[in-house]
Amino acid sequence: MFERFTAAARGVALAAQGEAARLSHHYVGTEHVLLGVLSPEFADEAAARVLVAVGLDRDYVRSETLRIVGPGTPLEGLGEDEAASLQAIGIDLDAVRARVESAFGEGVLDQAHRDPPAGRLPFTPRAKKSLELALREASRLHHRRLGPDHILLGLIREGHGVAAQIVLSKAPLDVVRERLLAELDAAA
Repeated sequence: MFERFTAAARGVALAAQGEAARLSHHYVGTEHVLLGVLSPEFADEAAARVLVAVGLDRDYVRSETLRIVGPGTPLEGLGEDEAASLQAIGIDLDAVRARVESAFGEGVLDQAHRDPPAGRLPFTPRAKKSLELALREASRLHHRRLGPDHILLGLIREGHGVAAQIVLSKAPLDVVRERLLAELDAAA
């Protein structure tokens, strides 16, 4: 699928990975992909311009993501096997977190994990579906390559993920879609 992505579209996918990791989420959801579209390096793309025009900037999308999904925790980074092993020998991970935070300050564990972890985070089924729909949008528009604009069209077309909920909080999905298509037509 990624072979048809432009460098900017690949950049959106990488930025989505980074956003998920910064929020200590251990997956890449549609909300992270939306944040990727709004990355500063893609501010000149039609998708970002349309989102900003309807009131969706990175800070708003990030705060809505945290409101809807909640923050992840670095301790969630333990695999199920590791967490189960620690619990089997009597270690309560929540108690460990509470003691560390009481000794070193609230949020200290979160601060230690601001940089994205090594390796790639898995995309959720909805995020994968939105990327598949982005490919269909590019094909429908007779575009050979898929860019950030198509990714936004895919997120909108998927219509049920966290990204769609966030977009809907500012504008109807069909309005955002029509504005983006109008920008693409004007640029052609």
